[in-house]
Amino acid sequence: MTFQNILFVGCGNMAGAMLDGWLAAGCDPSRFTIVDPARETAPDGVEMLRELPNDREFDAVLLGVKPQMLADVGPNVEPLTGEHTVVLSLLAGVELATLKKYFPRAAGQVRVMPNLSVALGKSPIALAQGGLDKAAQDELMALMQMLGTPEWVGEDRFDLVTALAGSGPAFVYRFIDGLGAAAVQLGLPEEQARALAVAMTEGAAALASNSEHPPGKLADMVASPGGVTRAGLDVLDDGEAMVQLMTECLRAARDRSAEMSREARD
Repeated sequence: MTFQNILFVGCGNMAGAMLDGWLAAGCDPSRFTIVDPARETAPDGVEMLRELPNDREFDAVLLGVKPQMLADVGPNVEPLTGEHTVVLSLLAGVELATLKKYFPRAAGQVRVMPNLSVALGKSPIALAQGGLDKAAQDELMALMQMLGTPEWVGEDRFDLVTALAGSGPAFVYRFIDGLGAAAVQLGLPEEQARALAVAMTEGAAALASNSEHPPGKLADMVASPGGVTRAGLDVLDDGEAMVQLMTECLRAARDRSAEMSREARD
């Protein structure tokens, strides 16, 4: 299994970012076929269809539609999946057992949870699978490594990983926005505050990803006792305010993901 022939069923923001990431990593555009009646154009060399083909089989079918569309889309896609086809699902809350029900002949079913930084090859990617042998798992891992840092995750932890790795960028963006807004409240011009907040975050994230030290240690290394940074950290650290806030944030996202799984089963 080499994943040389991949069908995108729906190619919106997330699936489109994955496609962009694979193309940026040097994949031949002819490996990819898009079926999306709403999308206007496709990258050069990528085949785009308005309807599902009826006489082809693919190495992988990537489901990029809305989760609630599976009941309508699944039966039409199933004839395109055979014993050599892996179903890759971006459908939030749709469990492996449900995918197996809709695509029983497929070689395996895989839940994939990336974020939009796949387009840059910098996304964490959670993977949960059913049915794949070791060789297929290794092939899929190689494919996903073009997009960032893939990790196999037990499905019992998938909702939490979805909250952290999938929803996490939104929380980071909100933090960046909050830093800029706070600076505006304290006297900086809005455009300058936003630019400084974004540039600071970019540099801090790059250092964290390349440092031998964990982020908590890096924070302490920036802060001198009794200094400027320590005064700000004391606010975040008081009563573990930041940890408590992010725990509630992740809990809410995790619980909503679990709720969507129950809704999909029902």
